[in-house]
Amino acid sequence: MKRKRNLLYIGNKLAAKGSTLSTIESLSRKLQEEGFTVTSASAVVSKPLRMIHMLYSVWKYRKWADLVLIDTYSTLNFQYAVWVATVCRWFTIAYIPILHGGNLPTRLQKSKKQSRKLFGNATTNVAPSNYLLEVFKEEGYSNLTYIPNTIEIEKYPFSLREHPKPKLLWVRSFAELYNPMLALRILEHLIQDGYMEAELCMIGPDKDGSMAQCKAYAIQKNLPVRFTGGLIREEWLQQSKGYDIFINTTHVDNTPVSVIEAMALGLPVISTNVGGIPYLLTQDDTGILVPPNSIENFVAAIKQILQNPDKTTAMTIKARNSVEKFDWKEVKKHWISTLQK
Repeated sequence: MKRKRNLLYIGNKLAAKGSTLSTIESLSRKLQEEGFTVTSASAVVSKPLRMIHMLYSVWKYRKWADLVLIDTYSTLNFQYAVWVATVCRWFTIAYIPILHGGNLPTRLQKSKKQSRKLFGNATTNVAPSNYLLEVFKEEGYSNLTYIPNTIEIEKYPFSLREHPKPKLLWVRSFAELYNPMLALRILEHLIQDGYMEAELCMIGPDKDGSMAQCKAYAIQKNLPVRFTGGLIREEWLQQSKGYDIFINTTHVDNTPVSVIEAMALGLPVISTNVGGIPYLLTQDDTGILVPPNSIENFVAAIKQILQNPDKTTAMTIKARNSVEKFDWKEVKKHWISTLQK
């Protein structure tokens, strides 16, 4: 069976421009290390020009590429994927959408015709979560492959928080979709409830102006919050050593790498019970799930962690064990098998 050696990877390569490191940037490097030749696009900042560069790249490498990988999201980036896949079909190039974003189920409903052409004509669609796998199956798609998001587990030193304090860590892009303002309101309520030593660190780049709103609220309420901006992995892992609880406040989600990373580090995780999160966290076993946008439930969960250190220790050990299956040494086997077909 022929191994597809030449890969054209289409997605947003904007980490050097201040955005969060994306799958295209991390996975491209890993696949190259496994012997694949990978060319990727695009790092162009302007959205219209980025789309043009993506489409041009498919044309340019149409005779070279054995396979095109397409990072596929649910918002504007969905249109990138639709047009890239269309050009692939024009030139009869096999392509694989890599599914991202917990809101793709909504996109399947809103854009049925485009979705059927994009996903139905793909060699396979790679779902990084059982959540999206099940959603796509329910919509009638059978050309599906489950390959989870991955981390290099040895780069995440596990540390027990035997006497946790209300030192909260939030890691995500500042965007309304991820509800960063909720993290500040959680901190505010903790302090009002007498946890005067409570503090919050928010790590991530601004995406839609949400960071400015959060900073203004923190100043207005005189809250002890650190805003670091976007950090590379090594930097935020170093920052994580000073915090004891990880909170994920999002409205919509898939299987966020930041939550997997927190579990690997030994941080007890509290997350909204949305999208693919309940496929990743088991309630009161590897994490705590709460309803979206619920300050009271988040605060109650934080108190539960603080008041039950032995139970928290057991939970974080189980969480670390559960995410070891996401180690690249295991996940790469699935990628190599899929790309050889």
